[in-house]
Amino acid sequence: MIHEAGGHPPDAGTAPGPDWNEDLAAACRGVGLAAAYQPIVDTARGTVVGYEALARFPGFAEKNPEVWFAAARTHGLAAELEAAALRVALAARPTLPANCFLTLNVSPELLLTEGIREIWRSQGNLGGLVVELTEQTPIDSYLELEPDLNQLRAAGALIAIDDAGAGYAGLRHLLALRPSLIKIDRELIQDVDRDEAKRALISMLGTFASRVDAWILAEGVERVEELDALVALGVPLVQGYCLARPGPAWEPIDLEVAHRLASKPPVAHQGVIRDIVEPATTATTTATAAAAFDDSPALQSVVLMGEHLRPVAVLDPAAAALGVVSPGMCVNLDTPISEALARSMTRSQASRFDPLLVTDNAGRFAGVARMERMITALADS
Repeated sequence: MIHEAGGHPPDAGTAPGPDWNEDLAAACRGVGLAAAYQPIVDTARGTVVGYEALARFPGFAEKNPEVWFAAARTHGLAAELEAAALRVALAARPTLPANCFLTLNVSPELLLTEGIREIWRSQGNLGGLVVELTEQTPIDSYLELEPDLNQLRAAGALIAIDDAGAGYAGLRHLLALRPSLIKIDRELIQDVDRDEAKRALISMLGTFASRVDAWILAEGVERVEELDALVALGVPLVQGYCLARPGPAWEPIDLEVAHRLASKPPVAHQGVIRDIVEPATTATTTATAAAAFDDSPALQSVVLMGEHLRPVAVLDPAAAALGVVSPGMCVNLDTPISEALARSMTRSQASRFDPLLVTDNAGRFAGVARMERMITALADS
């Protein structure tokens, strides 16, 4: 579902007011339903790198999305309303700015419904989309969700966990899902500039995320002091009213806040991937990669590129010849070398010593980091 999570929605099934049978039927057809988009910002550069789609109900007297989705669950129309909200949000996808992603909130149990599956099929390639599993209904096990999650990943989507640190999104679920994006609960963000325990927990989540090749996103940032504290902790992505409120598609953030972020010195690390990154031969298909190996017998690897300058995999001659693509592991230019090495050890034994794909904060390819160079650099330091 596409709305702000948090809190306990009112019991819309018993509250007086709207004629839910009539209003829900209309909303499920997309009538009176709209989408707002809240920017997600890269703290290192002060630029927008993504947007979260949120459902809005401008055509009705009741405006609160929580009330609407609670009523839909009560009336057995949760899947239909979420599908309608997804369709409305995705209507603007063709105009999504380059190098930006779009996050879409979905209740985990509704991933299994045919209406939601049809939404993904209608979109074709899901590159640039992040499917965010919300906390509306607790899920004890993700085993039955694995086939659908794997299909989403295979189509190019990333998986995100909402409200990390609260509700069912506990550590065991993070371990089971291995999400690409971990959203930190607003409860942890509030007053983080004054609370050392919260700072320690956010730092721990950041370390965990780096080890499993994920990003953390702090949501609900409402004060510049909170923003400053998150920047100092090295949190890479933020969103909240301090930066921009939900609004029309692809609105920028407040210029003063953007300048505040861009003018801050980078978080200091001892030895980062930027120090040892190397250029690499690239190709857009396995066939052209195979041709590159034929032309240069000494070439050891070629990076397969996807859309918007995003790296996909490191190919060796055999993989290129057979057309076998196993997604590679990406690290940011500013990732500490020690963390990158530790993250590498989480890979399967067959790919553990492959070069890492290095990206900038917008996810664009910046080069490769070979294991030999990382080990040598760490030993020298």
